[in-house]
Amino acid sequence: MALPSECSDVNHRIVIALGDPAGIGMEVTLKALASSALQSKLHPQLVGCRRSIELTYAKLQARGISPLANPQNLEIEDLPLKSTLQPGQPTAQTGAASFQWLTRATELVLEGQGRALVTAPIAKHAWHAAGHHYPGQTERLKELTGADQASMLFTAISPKSGWRLNTLLTTTHVPLAVVPKLLTPELVKSKLNVLKAFCKRFKTNPYLAVAGLNPHAGEEGQLGQEELKWLIPMLNSWKSENPEIQLDGPLPPDTCWLSAAKAWQGIPCERTPDGILALYHDQGLIPVKLLAFDDAVNITLGLPFLRTSPDHGTAFDIASQGCAKANSMVAALKAAWELTESQ
Repeated sequence: MALPSECSDVNHRIVIALGDPAGIGMEVTLKALASSALQSKLHPQLVGCRRSIELTYAKLQARGISPLANPQNLEIEDLPLKSTLQPGQPTAQTGAASFQWLTRATELVLEGQGRALVTAPIAKHAWHAAGHHYPGQTERLKELTGADQASMLFTAISPKSGWRLNTLLTTTHVPLAVVPKLLTPELVKSKLNVLKAFCKRFKTNPYLAVAGLNPHAGEEGQLGQEELKWLIPMLNSWKSENPEIQLDGPLPPDTCWLSAAKAWQGIPCERTPDGILALYHDQGLIPVKLLAFDDAVNITLGLPFLRTSPDHGTAFDIASQGCAKANSMVAALKAAWELTESQ
């Protein structure tokens, strides 16, 4: 990893918001930035508390953990914590800090001081305790950037087969009871267009699939009417507008990801979607995390810049123990670099 003095070009800079300081964000960041899997030109700018980062580094070193990025060699925008930190114990103060760090990191990217944003995990309840009532970082980023729409896509490359899993969520951090009220033909169509555009980065004519809302995708109206009333007509209309794209759906949600699971394991199968549209949060994230928990990346699409994040949470139960895996943070940094390489 280049020293700050060796790499002043903002085109090489990835801005990293360090997440809730009581969690594993600083640990996985220091581990990930020492990975040989990252581009040597990648220049990180961390936004967080320098003293906390240095203490995290010292604790990890004392446990004999290596390799680690040395904070002395990193560019850090220092926004100090205003209270004593207890690892594993989120508070209103840690929530306020992670909110401030995300806000400042976003400002830096908007100011042209970096080519992408990577965010470590935050705790929503700590944000709420601090008076910041957002469902998650995605919603705060949408507000900060003035984006009309922000989409959550989870992507991962299988270490076994090299196949890429892509799953986009139609709805995100909302109660399950609200999902049917939010789903409309217009919303699903717009998300399908986002998924198509992302998948076309890797394949000219991608094959896409859409999961149904109800068990067995409604089973001809016996288990729900949404598929018959509007989802199937909308998908047929979308197919006619995009004849170059293969599209299946609505598929029964309990089998929608089966071919993806085979492809992830390297098992040959006839047809595997290049992208799958899930209609709600857990419908998409249960299969993604079962298959690719250590490797998946959360990508926010629709912002003025690319944002990536590990697909895991703050892991307060293992904070400061040195055992947090950095795979997903490495993947988030790699994705931030590679997906903005042509910009």
